[in-house]
Amino acid sequence: MSVEGKKIPTGKDFDPENGQIKDPNLLLLDEAGAAELVERLKSAEFKVASLEDKPYTSKPSPPFTTSTLQQEANRKLGFTAKRTMGVAQSLYENGHITYMRTDSTTLSKVAIEAARDLVSSEYGSAYLPDSPRQFASKVKNAQEAHEAIRPAGHPFEKPEALKSQLGSDEYRLFELIWKRTVASQMVDARGHRVSVTIEGGGATFQTGGRTIDFPGFLRAYVEGSDDPAAELADRETVLPTLAVDEVVTGKDIEPKSHTTQPPARFTEASLTRELERLGIGRPSTYASIIDTILARNYVFKKGSALVPTWTAFAVSQLLKGHLSELVDYQFTAQLEDDLDAISRGEQDSIEYLTEFYFGKKGTGLKQLLKDKIEEIDARLINSIVIGKTEDNGKPGEEIVVRVGRYGPYIEAGEKRASVPESVAPDELDVATAIELLNQAAAADEPLGICPETHKPVFLKVGRFGPYIQRGTPEDDEKPKNASLMKDMKPEDVDFETALKLLSLPRDLGPDPKTNEKVEAFNGRFGPYVKCGDETRSLPAEMSPIEITLEQALELLAQPKKSRRGFGSKKEPIKVFDKPSPVTEEKIQVLDGRYGPYVTDGTTNASLPKGSDPKELDFDEAVNLLAVRAAKGPAKKKKKSTKKKSAKKKTTKKKAAKKSTAKKKTATKKKTATKKKSGTKKKAATKKKAAATDED
Repeated sequence: MSVEGKKIPTGKDFDPENGQIKDPNLLLLDEAGAAELVERLKSAEFKVASLEDKPYTSKPSPPFTTSTLQQEANRKLGFTAKRTMGVAQSLYENGHITYMRTDSTTLSKVAIEAARDLVSSEYGSAYLPDSPRQFASKVKNAQEAHEAIRPAGHPFEKPEALKSQLGSDEYRLFELIWKRTVASQMVDARGHRVSVTIEGGGATFQTGGRTIDFPGFLRAYVEGSDDPAAELADRETVLPTLAVDEVVTGKDIEPKSHTTQPPARFTEASLTRELERLGIGRPSTYASIIDTILARNYVFKKGSALVPTWTAFAVSQLLKGHLSELVDYQFTAQLEDDLDAISRGEQDSIEYLTEFYFGKKGTGLKQLLKDKIEEIDARLINSIVIGKTEDNGKPGEEIVVRVGRYGPYIEAGEKRASVPESVAPDELDVATAIELLNQAAAADEPLGICPETHKPVFLKVGRFGPYIQRGTPEDDEKPKNASLMKDMKPEDVDFETALKLLSLPRDLGPDPKTNEKVEAFNGRFGPYVKCGDETRSLPAEMSPIEITLEQALELLAQPKKSRRGFGSKKEPIKVFDKPSPVTEEKIQVLDGRYGPYVTDGTTNASLPKGSDPKELDFDEAVNLLAVRAAKGPAKKKKKSTKKKSAKKKTTKKKAAKKSTAKKKTATKKKTATKKKSGTKKKAATKKKAAATDED
């Protein structure tokens, strides 16, 4: 749209870094200006200034590589890269697909014949091109050792024929691979694009429409969509029949505000695509790279987005500031080239590694690290400046986020405050930082002095949220802490409430029947009462700081619920309209014993800490379930048999020793008996001989 020859800016006309308009000659309307223009245009006459109708064609995507399979499985099926590769590995091992670690888009002659046969039989000869399609890989450092990922064998097995043999994940991924492979050998989609320009009241409006004349490969596969038929309908935008200079009427004109959005966060799919574009890694490494950054707490997941942590900022500062040449994109890509040269035998691996580590005249990695260890300032590396405080409108003290041993915290002069885990780095602006610092400063002022211990009582805010603290670390003993009750806000906590929280567990008195002590607790999984070995959870309307002995005894007298049916059944927090793409059952958010979770009837997935279950959307729910399903069922601990077997071995050894000792003893006795017998015989012989001599 334009007014008086000046174009109204759209999203692409704004700088994503600062939100400012790129071209000052564009007409940027504020709310008042837009409202004034609308009023003027309501009485204006409009006519069609120009109309263009152009044909277009759309080509199919090439068969899957490892990277594109991970990206599309993430977009369509909600699979993580790790889950995708695990399912693909199973399909490969069972002979259903070809090797799944490849960056080649080439199909073998046999595969092309199988795909073309299916196109002809399933969709008709009109969908079969005259000659086979060949795809060249656009990936940097691509290795053509394997062909693209495709169904194995000839002819290709149809997904419906394998449905009974495959698991849910395997079937859905195989179907995706099958459709993509077959679609790659189909004809182009054809259609028309219509562009219309309408003028009136000094303003110019443009709109466009699109029709599909022949769907071609779209009959089998639409990238980014799981329902080709529905996607075909969505792709068509039909405009009414118009002619140049035709007068049209504006039924309704309304202004729409536009807010410049920051660049979208990386998802697993978009990060994989970027790694591939930069030539970093190999098909087999994409999933492990993502697993590593998650495991090392460099990023965390917020829905499907990958959000960097403060630890990641600190590590990036260290690497960029001191080892920039080793984390440069060009170095990484060149390293891939060097490794390829070694694999081809064009370069000696020992010589290459020796030079890399020792360098020429001590300029290698070894000396570099030795020099850097002495110059790196750990405090500086772990400090990220986010702005300054204000003092009467003037810049004040610098606000710095520091990555400490026990988590990130903010520092401004002498003030300090922990950064809650629920606050992402991009959400920690100057205003939020000042608010956290003020809360921390208020926490340094005690709510009052405990009448029993005469120690100060504070309301603190830590990395896991607000809590009550009695005493200070300078005291002789460790300060006592107490968590706030569920749904209790810090601003609602006064000194009296703080004392009640610190009194937990409360001694309510003895049970008149058993004389055992009855206590009220605020436990890890919620408030409860206890008497001896019996415990009962408190219902939502009861509080452990208010419950009486009579109420506790009444609860304890009720039959204990089984752990599987713990507590009374609660209504779902949220139920989604669309069913699960995996189980086809309804997806709902429930309030469980350990907090809110999402379930599709088969898989349960906990919601991230600090997230609002009511704000969870369908895509986030599907992704949480996919991540949980990828981990598989919890492994049961096997009972150790080492001790028993060790005991048996020891017993056998002892028995063997005893047996050997008995045998030795028996042998000694026999030997001794023989010796005695021999001695007696010798003595008798001597006597006999002596008697004979005398005769």
